[in-house]
Amino acid sequence: MNKIVSKKQLSDNVFQMEIEAALIANERKAGQFIILMIDEALGERIPLTIADADPARGTITIIFQTVGATTLKLSRLNVGDALAAVLGPLGRPTSIRGANGEPAGHVVCVGGGIGVAPMHPIAQALRAAGNRVTIIMGARNKSLFVMEDEMRAIAGDDLILITDDGSSGRKGLVTEPLKELCEAGAVDEVIAIGPPIMMKFVALTTKPYGVKTVASLNTIMIDGTGMCGGCRVSVGGATKFVCVDGPEFDAHQVDWDQMLKRMGAFKPQEAAAKDHVCNLYKGI
Repeated sequence: MNKIVSKKQLSDNVFQMEIEAALIANERKAGQFIILMIDEALGERIPLTIADADPARGTITIIFQTVGATTLKLSRLNVGDALAAVLGPLGRPTSIRGANGEPAGHVVCVGGGIGVAPMHPIAQALRAAGNRVTIIMGARNKSLFVMEDEMRAIAGDDLILITDDGSSGRKGLVTEPLKELCEAGAVDEVIAIGPPIMMKFVALTTKPYGVKTVASLNTIMIDGTGMCGGCRVSVGGATKFVCVDGPEFDAHQVDWDQMLKRMGAFKPQEAAAKDHVCNLYKGI
């Protein structure tokens, strides 16, 4: 059992939790994730990325949005409650250095919405390895930004905030400052984490400039070992499994349209399950 040691609500439907997981805290690397199960009887297994870890405390930090039944249940747990299982670290770590073992150079990290949380350890590791790191954070409005202070501590003046409504930073899309940076010719690599449609357009933005672009995919996932096939994607015409081959892939090679179609396959069932849980809580 993994006990919750701290909990914070960051916005209307975004929560931060620190969870006891000593082995994972000691072994995790930037870009990896966990799969957790709330209870053994009816618990669904869900993948969540690791936003931070404290080996001294033996804890990991997750930040999640209540988009479905299980994340809604998770948000109702409190400090002292325990999770039935936390499995990890899973997935391949982010490649922090270039092919020659030297720092990649100038890396632009593009995080959309809750995708900023898993971007945090990646940006942190990139900076520690000697890279120049520019961070572009996008959200619908100012209240939906997460880990802004932590990202500013990494990027300093190279932190660019973008909101749909202009309530913070620039009004517009994350692809706009990204295009400007690519046009300036000083970008060696781009890493994108966020909604799939955002990552698709990040890839379309960088492709004409020949800038290496990596996307961390957040597909449907069940077992996390490559056996169920639920997380399969097409990358460069080959079938890959996000849980064991990823979660990071060449964004220019991902079949984004196929991935988006697969991720929408169970939307009616997901909505019905969430509504059922909401109705149960209304009766409490």
